[in-house]
Amino acid sequence: CSSLAIGTTTGYRLFSLSSVEQLDQVHESNEIPDVYIVERLFSSSLVVVVSHAKPQQMNVYHFKKGTEICNYSYVSNILSIRLNRQRLVVCLEESIYIHNIKDMKLLKVIVDTPPNTTGLCALSINHANSYLAYPSSATSGEIALYDGNTLKTACTIPAHDGPLAALAFNSTGSKLASASEKGTVIRVFSIPGGQKLYEFRRGMKRYVNIGSLVFSMDSQFLCASSNTETVHIFKLEHLTDSRPEEPPTWSGYMGKMFQAATNYLPAQVSGMMNQDRAFATVRLNISGQRNICALSTIQKLPRLLVTTADGHLYIYNLDPQDGGECVLIKKHSLLGSGKMEENKENDLQPPLPQSYAATVARQSTVPSTSTMPGYSEDGGALRGEVIPEHEFATGPVCLDDENEFPPVSI
Repeated sequence: CSSLAIGTTTGYRLFSLSSVEQLDQVHESNEIPDVYIVERLFSSSLVVVVSHAKPQQMNVYHFKKGTEICNYSYVSNILSIRLNRQRLVVCLEESIYIHNIKDMKLLKVIVDTPPNTTGLCALSINHANSYLAYPSSATSGEIALYDGNTLKTACTIPAHDGPLAALAFNSTGSKLASASEKGTVIRVFSIPGGQKLYEFRRGMKRYVNIGSLVFSMDSQFLCASSNTETVHIFKLEHLTDSRPEEPPTWSGYMGKMFQAATNYLPAQVSGMMNQDRAFATVRLNISGQRNICALSTIQKLPRLLVTTADGHLYIYNLDPQDGGECVLIKKHSLLGSGKMEENKENDLQPPLPQSYAATVARQSTVPSTSTMPGYSEDGGALRGEVIPEHEFATGPVCLDDENEFPPVSI
């Protein structure tokens, strides 16, 4: 959540997301046209690129040194790529390839997976818990959970009735969120056990295609966006029974009676009663367009980032206390010269501060490197880590550029 990678008809671009007002372009490449997959390894110089010109070939680059580390070809078109400090996963329609990212050695091929035309899969970014999730059925919402470290299947989670549309791990790999093609219900499961922890209802009026599902880095919030104009943010919290005993009132008595009654209702009905509504929302000025969301901390404040397929980045303030409607504070253009649009439409300032986030936002103008999202103790990398030479490499690549790794946040 600290950088943004986009593929374009002319190549790809990488941006740093350390400031609200200024969008810094880290790198631009026009060597390969029609890039439809570009995945950067955290804030390092390792980037994986796939082009429509060669959709069966994966190219791995050290972009700061301008060198190609390796390239691999597969039996069919590459649909998605996921990576962490331990594993690089290549998803095809009916198979999944798992590489050791240190030397790109092929460790495992999961063959004969159910037809997965969108390349739906998720990999935990915490390499100590390199769990991989992918659909285990083309007709129902079963999730296959695979341990990328031990290379063994962990479990199968019966998540939804209909086929899956979105999957996302939290930053530690201890939770997995999922949504089906209906898009009305989002569920969160414990990993690796697969127990259902939360169930959120996005809406009942219409089915939607959820295209982006993402946790905040602290796992307190879960964001879901779709082909509609509304983005939903849910808060992951459990109401505990440890609060003081309420005085005996008629309403309190009826509340306990209602809660007890839900234990005798069918699971489908009682589950609906326990579902939470969105904690916060955003209404985009566009709909029907693919978008990707992220929940990040920029300049000490929680932000919602929305990137749309037409090449724009929208930054919103998220009030972590009261939620509600998020305030749009900046709009950036990702195309053209790579510089921020300089018209008045984009200098969107929030109204008079009425919320926690809006109030504090006006006091912070300097990026704070000490609070930038970085590597955790068990999910990070040592400075100067070497990717060993192998048959496709021109030489060993050392990811030790200055300021390449953000500081660890304690």
